[in-house]
Amino acid sequence: MIYIHVPFCLSRCIYCDFFSTVPENNGPMERYTDALCGEIRRRAAEMDGQPHTLYFGGGTPSVLPLECLTRILLTLEEVGHGGPYKEFTLEANPDDVVQKGLPYLESLRQLGVNRLSLGVQSFDDELLRWMRRRHDAQKAREAVRLVREAGFRNLSLDLIFGLSNLPEETWERTIDEALALKPEHISCYQLTVEGESPLTGMLEDGRYEEASEEVCRAQYDLLCRKLGAAGYNHYEISNFALPGFEAVHNGGYWARRPYVGLGPSAHSFSGCSRSWNEDKLDGYKRTEESLSEEDEKVETLMLGLRTTAGVDAAFLEENAMRGSIETLVEAGALVKIGPRYRIPEDHFFTSDEIIRQLI
Repeated sequence: MIYIHVPFCLSRCIYCDFFSTVPENNGPMERYTDALCGEIRRRAAEMDGQPHTLYFGGGTPSVLPLECLTRILLTLEEVGHGGPYKEFTLEANPDDVVQKGLPYLESLRQLGVNRLSLGVQSFDDELLRWMRRRHDAQKAREAVRLVREAGFRNLSLDLIFGLSNLPEETWERTIDEALALKPEHISCYQLTVEGESPLTGMLEDGRYEEASEEVCRAQYDLLCRKLGAAGYNHYEISNFALPGFEAVHNGGYWARRPYVGLGPSAHSFSGCSRSWNEDKLDGYKRTEESLSEEDEKVETLMLGLRTTAGVDAAFLEENAMRGSIETLVEAGALVKIGPRYRIPEDHFFTSDEIIRQLI
């Protein structure tokens, strides 16, 4: 598994705290590509034996010129880790897709991209403007049309819920619009106020009030009901897929498979240690920390219980707080299916609290 972070955006969304910069020209992106290709060559040995998935995240990878993307892929091929990949995902902004058009999408397919993740977030124009997104609802629809015309048959849409300024009817309409486009996958994340995002300042000076837990729960429950009725498998707390289209790459994260993260601020996992790169376009250093046996147990439990696969029953019984499993099973917050425990969907929303009780 290889993850590549592309730290560029043409504008900054109101909720974003990820490392990214707004390039005034192609110069910073060329510098980034030089540094990234150098890192690929230095770390080639770490990629040996990795499952064959490649994921470009960001930032906004669709901002990156095709010339830069091609250089990166050629460097991976040079060190023996080129495609074809079982799953090659690229995150894209609908505005970029519409502006660059069909030739851009066809070029992505020729380069081996076989899965696109579109950051739609909402189909309400007023809300999109408030989020400081670059696209409107019509551009999102047009982007999906172009993606299909280009021949992509594995499309994921990102949506956001948990906003205090998101009326129920607007949220229901957004879900219905997303379903009408028939994506193979939908990722839906609850809004959180993070670090130094613009939304943090708005919260501090009273221009925004966080949604209550009751509002967030109602929005999440509506999402689960409608996507379930439409045939989507709710295979992870925030992710839904039509059968056979569960994200291979992200599934590796939840199963704690090793992965190599490349580029500024990217994280890597070896199985017994984690490392991360500095938030710099080039010349970035990497920091590494070892995981204790206790760290590994907690991670296994936390990540496994985010999914419908759950965790091994013997492992949980050996490592959970005394009496916690019985209490949660009796409350219906934990179920045992065969040799594994899992959190049922109607308790996914409170999974953090359930996991805290176990550990």
